[in-house]
Amino acid sequence: MNRGRLLLVLAAICLLSGCTEPRTAIDGGPPDGAAPGRKVEQAGEMDAVVDKGNGQVLPLPAAPAEARRFSMKTTAGAAPQTATAEMVSPIPPPTNSESYNPGRENGFVAVGNDPLSTFSIDVDTASYSNIRRFIEQGSLPPAGSVRIEEMINYFDYEYPQPEKGPFSLTLEGGPCPWQSRHRLVRIGLQAKDIDKKDLPPSNLVFLVDVSGSMNDPDKLPLLKRAMALLVEQLDGRDRVAIVAYAGSERVVLPPTAGSDRKTLLTAIDTLESGGSTHASQGIVTAYRLARQSFMPGGNNRVILASDGDFNVGVTSRGELEKLIERERQSGVFLTLLGFGEGNYHDDTMEILADRGNGNYAYIDSLLEAKKVLVKEMGQTMFALAGDVKVQVEFNPAQVAAYRLIGYENRAMADEEFNDDTKDAGEIGVGHRVTALYEVVPAGVKPPVTVDPLRYRQTAKPAGPSDELLTVKVRYKPLQQAASTMIERSLGAEGRELNQASDDFRFAAAVAAFGMRLGDSAYLNGYAYGDILELARGARGEDREGWRAEFVGLVEASELLEQTAAKHGAADGGK
Repeated sequence: MNRGRLLLVLAAICLLSGCTEPRTAIDGGPPDGAAPGRKVEQAGEMDAVVDKGNGQVLPLPAAPAEARRFSMKTTAGAAPQTATAEMVSPIPPPTNSESYNPGRENGFVAVGNDPLSTFSIDVDTASYSNIRRFIEQGSLPPAGSVRIEEMINYFDYEYPQPEKGPFSLTLEGGPCPWQSRHRLVRIGLQAKDIDKKDLPPSNLVFLVDVSGSMNDPDKLPLLKRAMALLVEQLDGRDRVAIVAYAGSERVVLPPTAGSDRKTLLTAIDTLESGGSTHASQGIVTAYRLARQSFMPGGNNRVILASDGDFNVGVTSRGELEKLIERERQSGVFLTLLGFGEGNYHDDTMEILADRGNGNYAYIDSLLEAKKVLVKEMGQTMFALAGDVKVQVEFNPAQVAAYRLIGYENRAMADEEFNDDTKDAGEIGVGHRVTALYEVVPAGVKPPVTVDPLRYRQTAKPAGPSDELLTVKVRYKPLQQAASTMIERSLGAEGRELNQASDDFRFAAAVAAFGMRLGDSAYLNGYAYGDILELARGARGEDREGWRAEFVGLVEASELLEQTAAKHGAADGGK
């Protein structure tokens, strides 16, 4: 997020709310820890693509008027506004027809009733960048857009590379910032990193939504520039095809060598929007092309880019699930790239990613496209292992109750952990996955409303009594039907919060922010100021400036909430 833009947001909100108290300054310069000159470099480094074959400089497809939205957006057709506080409103525009799954929150589970917690990993990051988009435009996000695990997993954490096998498993415990009598446990998975030159060849099929709803600058024009960024990363071993769909689908480009950049960029530049959205037929065609060019041992993937507004053909959620589940049997993976606002259908995009052996990112700017498709290309595009599941067993001698923070739509039955026929999430090369548990120590009254089971015999703890929990991770290496398991235990720790790692404290701050946005029942009065203090003290090196950006988003959200409260009071609570 651009810090200059945050300054505009904060200043306008302050004007609207009449706030005069001093705030932490957010200037237009580089954030602490960010590389000097970062914004200048990023603003100019994507104006053209060089064809390495002949040295010819090829222009990128036409750029949107703003690669990043630096000025406040108004609803379509609104009269121009002067630079006053009226430019910012905490109320979403009335034309908004975006759709999200209902927001949910995991509750506490008594260990005496169920000592096991099982879930599939989630490597999506769409929720965080989508939330950022709302806040940048002067609105708090809808509760359904908040998925805390995706917010946490947007950021990098310093987990060790695996010494053997595809993963390392890191466990860390410490005090829970928002509930002093509780503990917080961080589980971290680090997938093996592979040098770009050693990655397998790619068979990619872009499935591009060119319907009329994709005409806005932050949709198809931005998508075309994002596609050009990815094309620059390919070589002669790779194959790229493009399928476009609106009222019907068409093959824009048959499988073409990744080194033929001029042909690829020309095909991208021809994409234009218009018509209705017949996504289901486009999905069938894209997977058919991917199967025809299938590379054994390679990276076979469909990249679906859309606003999720499917209105022709198969449009029901149930039928879309069946379609994508059927297509995933081919061994072709799926990446979802979401674009746009106003009519964005996050619920549809999330379903496709969950059911299609896929991952899901929301692209709100060219910088986000660079993060997802260039800097994190291995994570986004190259699967390392499939059906990755996590099961945590809590020691009843140490733990009275627990709750998993986030992953509400990734919960699995305990018996599914050892069932290799049950689908779970995929993890890419170099991916980091983090999960947090809030733990109620034994002897502390848990906020659980279910009475202990009357007829269940309490088992004596197995193993050392000072173990807090044991984590098991089960996964399938690519092209293998049988799973492999790793496990590790964490002892009960008594250290203070300031003794925990920067990563632990920052992940906790992100979780608390998500809980605040989602109106959590478990924050216990933990305020924006507390979140800011925790995050500022845990920024660490922050080479890319993403943690500094997060601090700015929390500040802006606090002001938006204050402004909304003042408006509500002025309106008599109506």
